[in-house]
Amino acid sequence: MEQLLYAVVTMIAGVAGCAAYFFLSNFLLDLVLPSRGANAAAAARNMRRAALIRPWLFLGPAFIALTLYLIYPVIESIRLSFHGKDGQEFVGFYNYIWMLGDTQFRESILNNFLWLLVVPALATFFGLVIAVLTDRIWWGNIAKSLIFMPMAISFVGAAVIWKFVYDYRDVGSEQIGILNAFVVMLGFEPQAWITIPFWNNFFLMAILIWIQTGFAMVILSAALRGIPEETIEAAVIDGANGFQIFFKIMVPQIWGTIAVVWTTITILVLKVFDIVLAMTNGQWQTQVLANLMFDWMFRGGGDFGRGAAIAIVIMALVIPIMIWNIRNARAEMEGR
Repeated sequence: MEQLLYAVVTMIAGVAGCAAYFFLSNFLLDLVLPSRGANAAAAARNMRRAALIRPWLFLGPAFIALTLYLIYPVIESIRLSFHGKDGQEFVGFYNYIWMLGDTQFRESILNNFLWLLVVPALATFFGLVIAVLTDRIWWGNIAKSLIFMPMAISFVGAAVIWKFVYDYRDVGSEQIGILNAFVVMLGFEPQAWITIPFWNNFFLMAILIWIQTGFAMVILSAALRGIPEETIEAAVIDGANGFQIFFKIMVPQIWGTIAVVWTTITILVLKVFDIVLAMTNGQWQTQVLANLMFDWMFRGGGDFGRGAAIAIVIMALVIPIMIWNIRNARAEMEGR
């Protein structure tokens, strides 16, 4: 109850503070540059100046927040990546050279690459298929709501849920994990699924696919509804079957949206952290870059230089995809 009270008070204070800021800032601007009570020339000049300043009153807090929480951390991370453990001694490119020879870093890169191959592809595919199927049934909106529901759950909350799916008890004990209960029902022995090297990565990926399929479904469903009915009707008249309509009519017309969804999920995968931390903490060969960065910077390693260097690698991987995604989304909006 105490935490709930703090949350409610914080929300009220935040909304009230924003309202007070915009009211007072506009009041002061109108006080400094009055458009009333002055001659026509002065009033027109004040109105022009106020029109130039007013947008910055709205954008100012956002720019300040971006500077404090985005631009400054990036600059500081770049600086730290060229310094030693305590962030004081300049070591040049030593931290980047260390990464190339570190086994955990190589393991993280390979695991992230594996996540990149599997998660965006399957989440986008499942989202597209579900979007098509749910548009053809009367209870489609109910199904979409249920499939989208995991998006409302935090990654840590989803990991806790899936821990019960993968839970393991000794042979002969009652299995409370859904997967092991099903395996035992079929006559096989239960397995500690998340401790099986290589395959445990796919069990962790299933969690993110479960969450992101709803996101892909909603975006792609909206894109599918934008396809002109005339093209589909013409394909039906020409004798095209359901698969031909789907792959040769629908998919090409929404390919830009598919690409945006794919790359959005790709960016998320490159930063995946919460699921791995909550499920395995990088053990049993499941380490990923973000979790490795967290380990070096804040946990046992306590090395700000190495942690910052890993953060820069993540940023370098994300930025090109993000730029391409923004350009593609802009082109999609402009109808090109």
